[in-house]
Amino acid sequence: MKGRPIMSHFVLRPLRTAAWNVRHEAIREAAWNREYPRRVAEEQAGAPDAQQPHAPQADADVAPVGFTYYVGRGVLVPLARLLYRPRIEGRGNIPRTGKVIFASNHLSFIDSLIIPMFSPRPVYLLAKSSYFDGKGFKGWVSRQFFTAIGATPVQRGAGQAALDALDQQRRILHSGRAIALYPEGTRSLDGRLYKGRTGVAFLALEEGAQVVPVGLIGTNEAMPVGAKFPKRHPRVTVRYGEPIDLSHLGAANSGRARRQATDEIMAAIHALSGQELAGTYNEAPASNPVERLKQVLPHERR
Repeated sequence: MKGRPIMSHFVLRPLRTAAWNVRHEAIREAAWNREYPRRVAEEQAGAPDAQQPHAPQADADVAPVGFTYYVGRGVLVPLARLLYRPRIEGRGNIPRTGKVIFASNHLSFIDSLIIPMFSPRPVYLLAKSSYFDGKGFKGWVSRQFFTAIGATPVQRGAGQAALDALDQQRRILHSGRAIALYPEGTRSLDGRLYKGRTGVAFLALEEGAQVVPVGLIGTNEAMPVGAKFPKRHPRVTVRYGEPIDLSHLGAANSGRARRQATDEIMAAIHALSGQELAGTYNEAPASNPVERLKQVLPHERR
């Protein structure tokens, strides 16, 4: 009988704690997945007791791209064309005005340079706020570089940080601009195309934005993960697909509409990129039992 207290202390109690933590995290994640659509709906309805979305730390009213952006394009675009001879297909599919989301596969760091670089209109991206907060000459170079490619700072993470990122993207779209997002969430390390998360679909449905699918080919060879500089020889292909109107699928506060819209977007990206389908979400390896259990629980990925 002496073994039971020992087992309870070293085995059963940690398992019970892990199970409670998983349930708690799942409830909290599901809550904020529902919270943002609800808050947006209340804000638009003008409910007197509505809780306004938490203001992002970066300026929510994003200023138009300015001198640094156009100088950056004037230098980077000709240089990239000379060195890498990229194949650009479907530029005519990009609406010149209005709300547009470029939804792309994600293979390399340079994806965030290539998409806006060869677009006929300015494209806003979200970048880690640390890229803009550096001190000294190195910090100034980083800040000017990311400003030049149309990036705006955002705090990354889950919970409130994720809500802030969605809110900032929504405000950029609401002003009639174009943004670029990766439905997979992060880079594919094995070259396969992973399942899409629903944040892109929510923004498209909420703002009535058109989605331009983008298929990138060869960027992972031009600049593999861990490389400091791009290679010269691999040619990169950028395919802009025809705009997708998702309004027929339903409202943004419908989980089914978000999932169907996401699947339609990913099917279009797959048709352009030709990647092997992974059939799962691109998630970092779980660092502990709690995270492993959390990943297998059914929940909506944003």
